[in-house]
Amino acid sequence: MTMNRITDIQIDDTGLAAPTPAIEQERKVAIFDLLEDNSFELNGRDGQTPPDGPYHLGLAIREKRLVVDARTESGDQAAVFHLSLGPFRQVVKDYFAICESYFDAVKKLPPSQIEAIDMARRGIHNEGARVLQERLEGKANVDIDTARRLFTLICVLHWG
Repeated sequence: MTMNRITDIQIDDTGLAAPTPAIEQERKVAIFDLLEDNSFELNGRDGQTPPDGPYHLGLAIREKRLVVDARTESGDQAAVFHLSLGPFRQVVKDYFAICESYFDAVKKLPPSQIEAIDMARRGIHNEGARVLQERLEGKANVDIDTARRLFTLICVLHWG
């Protein structure tokens, strides 16, 4: 088992609106998938080597910033990042819109049209993951699957 991974994730949704059942399900699936398979490696800063993982990760929105709090398994802080939400706004908005279209389509459209909407949904989801990877550049390295799952959790936080 690699040390460069997340073994626990906590979402601080204090003060946010209660999620819908669909949003809550997305959150549970993303957390489950993330903990099953992920890659998360902290980069050293100012010539310092970061503490070894695995890591416990906390996600929150504070003062219109995404706060990513990485801790060692013993609870010591390994790194904390405050990322502007600005670069995420449009892709999150687009993602919510396409998800709504997808859920509506599943109820009433033929499979070929559902598949086309789902392909668009996956494309927007990948774009959100790329934005996250760019925002973490120089701070932490995550693979595309990990970035996709973390992006889902960022969307859950935006729900509020």
